[in-house]
Formats: sequence, structure tokens, C-alpha cells
Amino acid sequence: MTKKTVKYSIGQMIINTIIIIIFFPAVILLLGGNWRWIEGWIFGIWMDVMVAANMLYLYFKDPALLAERQKSIGSDNQKASDKYLGIAIGLLAVLWFIIVPLDSERFRWSPAFPVWLKILGFVILIPAVYLIQRTTMENTFMSTLIRVQDERKQNVVSTGLYSFVRHPLYLGTLLMSFGADLLLGSLAGLILNLITIILLVYRILGEEKMLAEELEGYEEYKKKVAYRLIPFIW
Repeated sequence: MTKKTVKYSIGQMIINTIIIIIFFPAVILLLGGNWRWIEGWIFGIWMDVMVAANMLYLYFKDPALLAERQKSIGSDNQKASDKYLGIAIGLLAVLWFIIVPLDSERFRWSPAFPVWLKILGFVILIPAVYLIQRTTMENTFMSTLIRVQDERKQNVVSTGLYSFVRHPLYLGTLLMSFGADLLLGSLAGLILNLITIILLVYRILGEEKMLAEELEGYEEYKKKVAYRLIPFIW
């Protein structure tokens, strides 16, 4: 599959990247109501680095995966149950992105977090960005939809991060959200993340059932890598 599968040109890609670089800090600080909010700047820049690096890698190195990840919910052979679950998780993510800065800085509904806890949150963001970027680089079949990509001859990825846990991207995303909650100081964000975990666990179970039934070699992979999300726990 070639770069023709990507829906926009290099010029559009550059424009999109610039928009992203402006968007995340601007929205976080605008919702927080304080342009001198240091923690908001830190997380906004972290989001810039994570999203821009991900997009640029996909555009230049794996356009087939970029095209796959551009597909809308309900496309191709996505499982029907995952369609509604994906919408729910997406809406929770948007709500989280809005609520956290409102809670942390504008209205300060949560009590002030100690500095050491905020530092811990920033530290957690470091492995989070690594996990998110590495899984993108290691798994060319990492669709946002639960489906087997027969047209791309999907096979089991079992090396790199996938030799430690079966869903390293989900782990990276959870570390990102919890790290941001601690860095920014939001109890509301932590509560929303607990709800997201419940939906995510349900999604993982459904995804693994589908992969075991439809993707050759996945059942053997499950025996080789014992943990789904968190090493030595689950």
C-alpha cells in the first residue's frame, strides 16, 4: 500500500500539524482561564509532541496505517458492538479534555495537589509518550476499529512492547490520562478515567475474543504473553 492511501498532501499535512501545535495549548489554557498556568503549558506541549510525532511518522513511514486510522466509526467490518463502545469512549475522552482544565484551574473544584504529586504526574507522562509512539511504530495494524484487516493481510504482532503486554497502546493512553490528572491536579479527571477503564476492559475482552476467533495465531500469542494490560496484574 502506498502513500496514495493518505487523503491529503504534504502541504495539508504541514498545515494540520501547525494547527495541532496551536490547538492543544490554546484550548487547555483557554478552558483553564489562565495563560500563565505552567502545568497547562507543560501538558499542552506534551500533547503537541505526542500527536505531531505520531502523525508525521504515520504520514512518512506508514501511510497504510494512517489511512486505516482515518476511517470513521462503523467502517468496513468493524464489530457492531464496538461501534457504540467506541463512540462512548470517544465522548468520555472529549469530556475529560474539557472538564480537567475547568476543574484544575478555572473553577478549582478539586483541592490543591501537592507539588510532589504533580511531579509524579509529569514523570508518568514520559513512559506514556514512549508507549504510544513505539506501538505506532511496531504495529502497522493498530486500527482504531475492532476488526481483522483481511485486505492488508493482518498478522499477529508479538515482538517489542507486544512481548510484554498484549495491549501496550491502551496502557500508554491510560498512563497519559492519569499522569495528566496528577500533573494538572484534577479529581474529576481521575473519576472520569475510572469510568473509562471499565469501558476499556470491556472493549479489550471483546477485541480479544474476536482476534482469537478470526486472526490466525492469536490464541497461541495469548499463551505466550500472559498479561493483557498491566504486567503481573492483568
